[in-house]
Amino acid sequence: MNGFEYPENINIWLSIFIEKMEIHSNNIKKIFIIMFMMSNVSVAQSNADNDSFTNQQNSTEIFNFGRPASKKEIAEWDLDVRPDGTGLPKGKGTVKKGEIIYASKCGFCHGQKGEGGINDRLVARIGEEFPNEDQACGFQCRTIGNYWPYATTLFDYILRSMPMNAPGSLTNDEVYSLSAYLLYLNKIVSEEIELNSENLKNIVMPAHDKFVVDDRLDYLVAH
Repeated sequence: MNGFEYPENINIWLSIFIEKMEIHSNNIKKIFIIMFMMSNVSVAQSNADNDSFTNQQNSTEIFNFGRPASKKEIAEWDLDVRPDGTGLPKGKGTVKKGEIIYASKCGFCHGQKGEGGINDRLVARIGEEFPNEDQACGFQCRTIGNYWPYATTLFDYILRSMPMNAPGSLTNDEVYSLSAYLLYLNKIVSEEIELNSENLKNIVMPAHDKFVVDDRLDYLVAH
């Protein structure tokens, strides 16, 4: 307008506008003074809101409830066992002890001898092989004996997640015993085995070679 550019700051622009237009009316000047004041108040309020939001983000008490977990509490849940056995704790267990624990803490959901109940079947039937990719049977035909690729995964899952009504309540020895019992029912180990961190990681599961590394990111086309 009239050969001059609009400054980015609205206050400066309004000042120049008043001078250029040579507005002499007191009433109109009052209007522009009010506009000045309102724009300053708006900017100040916006800055205050931004500062308040930033302070909330930096605060450690955003939600104002709860408390930081203790190291002991974190350690109780920071449990994981890798396929190669890394993370397996000290302890041992037998098939006979596992059978007793299973009857009292597992059988209600998974049925007698792991044959299935209100929850998944855990034991493969005689001659039951690895399920074909076109079998839409879910975990009804995917058991420890014909589908799980690592024995260490069995220990890891029981340790962290079982029994369903009290996950994490089993001792390491109890988990070793339950693992031994379920592996025995699936005809993978003998009844005399004393399972521990050393021999558990060396067990080769029937379905071990049925899984491959997902390498799809290395190819541009299906192969």
